[in-house]
Amino acid sequence: MTALSVNLNKIALLRNSRGRDYPNVLAYAEKLIGLQVHGLTVHPRQDERHATRQDTRDLAELCRQHPAVEFNVEGYPSAEFMALIAETCPDQCTLVPDAPDQLTSDHGWDLTQHLAWVTELAAELKSLGVRSSLFLDPQEDQIRLAGTTGVDRIELYTESYALAHAQGEHAAVLARYAAAAQLAQELGLGVNAGHDLDLHNLADFLTIPHILEVSIGHALTVESLEYGVAEVIARYLKICA
Repeated sequence: MTALSVNLNKIALLRNSRGRDYPNVLAYAEKLIGLQVHGLTVHPRQDERHATRQDTRDLAELCRQHPAVEFNVEGYPSAEFMALIAETCPDQCTLVPDAPDQLTSDHGWDLTQHLAWVTELAAELKSLGVRSSLFLDPQEDQIRLAGTTGVDRIELYTESYALAHAQGEHAAVLARYAAAAQLAQELGLGVNAGHDLDLHNLADFLTIPHILEVSIGHALTVESLEYGVAEVIARYLKICA
């Protein structure tokens, strides 16, 4: 089974757009837990334009009350972000190379430039008892370098797969992701995946063996407008099973 972690950023964005606490992120998270999701994810950006640092604290406490639900916090490892990780101690921290003004995550780490820093971050997360994951493109050289850093997992950035799937020409791209996942696993890395995965393309992606977790937020939120959140979560859980 692949774990389904629901990214709550779009719920936070809706709340922030009206200047009041509606929808309430914590209440929505509790609803998702009731629907049997395996995990919750937030990406608290530096400008707090969607999930905030306080959301992260609140969700960490909620997940401590539900130990079967894993909490994943992703983001750029600034000093402030790493202090938040040390404070909240989520189950997993996914390191993402986002610039502060970036619209959304759109590339993985370049470990030819950041190998020493990522190695230090992996050690810091291990000392906190937090599982580390590294946002990566499906590139052999980057995955081999990731295997030297001490991180526990990688998260394959799946936008190129999603775009190819939408065009009905995804076989070659899927094969590249499968090779990347296999290499990572051979190096002792767990493999997660995320970005633009949805109800239409997820099943094909999960023909890749041993994908441990998918993090889905934007598409899931949009699909919930059409089908209802309970129906959408049920569909995702069936695919992940």
